[in-house]
Amino acid sequence: MTSLRKDSVPEGPVPEDGVPEGAVPGRRVRGRGGRGGPGGPAGVGGPVRKAFSSPLASVFVIAMTVLWTIPTLGLLVTSLRPKQDVTSSGWWTALLHPDFGLGNYRSVLFEGGSGASTGLLPFLVNSLAISVPATVFPLVLAAMAAYALAWVRFRGSDAVFFTVFALQVVPLQMALIPLLRLFAGGAHLGSLTLIPAVDLKGSYAPVWLAHTMFAMPLAVFLLHNFIAQLPRDLMEAAVVDGASHFKIFRSIVLPLSAPALASFAIFQFLWVWNDLLVALTFAGGTPEVAPMTVRLAQLSGSLGGRWELLTAGAFLSIIVPLIVFFSLQRYFVRGLLAGSVKG
Repeated sequence: MTSLRKDSVPEGPVPEDGVPEGAVPGRRVRGRGGRGGPGGPAGVGGPVRKAFSSPLASVFVIAMTVLWTIPTLGLLVTSLRPKQDVTSSGWWTALLHPDFGLGNYRSVLFEGGSGASTGLLPFLVNSLAISVPATVFPLVLAAMAAYALAWVRFRGSDAVFFTVFALQVVPLQMALIPLLRLFAGGAHLGSLTLIPAVDLKGSYAPVWLAHTMFAMPLAVFLLHNFIAQLPRDLMEAAVVDGASHFKIFRSIVLPLSAPALASFAIFQFLWVWNDLLVALTFAGGTPEVAPMTVRLAQLSGSLGGRWELLTAGAFLSIIVPLIVFFSLQRYFVRGLLAGSVKG
């Protein structure tokens, strides 16, 4: 029979008066939400919530939003202006004397520019081919590892979790060259070959593996903390019904963990989409597998005189992350346990 960890959530009966055994009557007990707790109206959440909902806070948020949006607006306006206007005046002058067109986008997508024979479109496809698998792979592996560490009993699970957590302190830049040498030459101990060399040159596989390895520690840590808080009653009911760990993971854990999975998917996709260092190191900058960030770094030319093409390419690079964000943001506000547990 499937067994669950006993230390995932606190156990023991709760008295009718709501005071746990051994607690001092009349003293506020910390808990999750509820009236009188930190999340209730009588806790510290009340003044904080009132402060953030005041008119002054609303004005501050609106001002910060406007300031944050101005550079994006300037990027969009510059990308629509002809070259002579971009080099002769600031983008804000176009608001009074508009002269907009899509010629920069046509040039950057299909005609290349700055000495390139191809446009940005093949590099855009490469970015999608890199970002989607490099987001799905760590998400799937980390979700399974987080469930195992949170709900499956085995010796040394706590040591494994703390080891994974400690790996977050390793800087990415320190691991690039050793990992590249591992892919190219393998690992050897004297005459004994521990890991054979893998010829992955000219393919997406090295970039996928690198991004998956670098994302796993944080992904396991975040998803473990979320999955460990799922209702134990729900898990035990599934065990009583004869469900295996795979059945529990697929039918219960994954649907309830959708907000956490979507949150990590957004940040991982943005990280991979905007990455240049890992792509240059493992893809080598070759046009066949290079992402869009490599081409964007070349658009302005050696003297930095093609700003109209650079702004058009930069704005194109923003569109896909925005689509991903707005398509997944609904999971942030979905009720996690709505209708899952009765009583």
